[in-house]
Amino acid sequence: NHRFSAAALGYNSPPVPTTRTTMRATARAQPNIALIKYWGKRDTEQTLPAVGSISITLADLFTTIRVEFDDAFQGDSLVVNDAENAAMLPRVSRCLDAVVGGERAHAAITSKSNFPIAAGLASSASAFAALVVAADVAAQTHHSRERLAGLAGQASGSAARSIYGGFVELANQDDAIALTELCPAAGWPLCVVVAITATGPKAVGSTEAMETSRETSPFYARWVAQQQADLDDAREAIAAKDFARLAAVAEHNCLKMHSVMWASRPPMVYWNATTLECMDAVRRMQSEGVPVFFTIDAGPQLKAVCEPSAVETVRQRLAATPGVEAVMVTGLGGGAGIIDDD
Repeated sequence: NHRFSAAALGYNSPPVPTTRTTMRATARAQPNIALIKYWGKRDTEQTLPAVGSISITLADLFTTIRVEFDDAFQGDSLVVNDAENAAMLPRVSRCLDAVVGGERAHAAITSKSNFPIAAGLASSASAFAALVVAADVAAQTHHSRERLAGLAGQASGSAARSIYGGFVELANQDDAIALTELCPAAGWPLCVVVAITATGPKAVGSTEAMETSRETSPFYARWVAQQQADLDDAREAIAAKDFARLAAVAEHNCLKMHSVMWASRPPMVYWNATTLECMDAVRRMQSEGVPVFFTIDAGPQLKAVCEPSAVETVRQRLAATPGVEAVMVTGLGGGAGIIDDD
């Protein structure tokens, strides 16, 4: 009985509504990095992925979202990193409707991330995972953990995985998704070094790029057909804690996904010259026996996954790579949860 209530999570209960029917809660969620990628949708209306995926939830990168419902508000509002964001508000409002119901009070939503957003670092995953958890507790709707994952996934396909921690598999069902924690963060405490090669937003959003790939890439059908073999391989590598095996399948899967993008019309090329330099740096470290591998999502940032003993070497090498603007180091973490509302 996985209930995402504040009491079940060990936090303070949500504030008692006032006579103005004010309800609020704050949640935090971390982005997740897919090792076996999700690219393409089989149902764009329900945001159902075309393929399964396996990801790792990060620990030290996060989005914090505060949701306050008040029947005195004149409409929904959204502030992201201290600036109003009218463009994203309709998508956020639809997500709140799905969690709470269309007859809800209007909401004020405040979101802050400690890493670049809309830049290929899964900021939407952490944001919508935090949003559904905060809204559920604020409105006291008491959805199950599985239901919250589904609701987050409807808003952003990868957000469902950020409800969970550690190594997470998202599997396709007929008309829904199913998520499994393959291994907790503490069970295999790998590290991730993120090389920031550009901080601006990407030119083409993932949703649009996925549809372009599905409609035009000659490699797309083969990508879908081969995914199950990669999922099986990665799942077995995680169960055995076989770093070399996981590295091989994760890098191969990443490069296949980007090959699908590159062969689309128009081509979807998210890498820049520094991304390639970082890939070369990882290859050199591998030739020296450093336990590290790379993965890259729909953006220019490279994520180097490594064993804890190698994290300082990886950090230094990537930081010294020409063009890298910053590096961020994180371990693996737990799923989305409520934090104090102070």
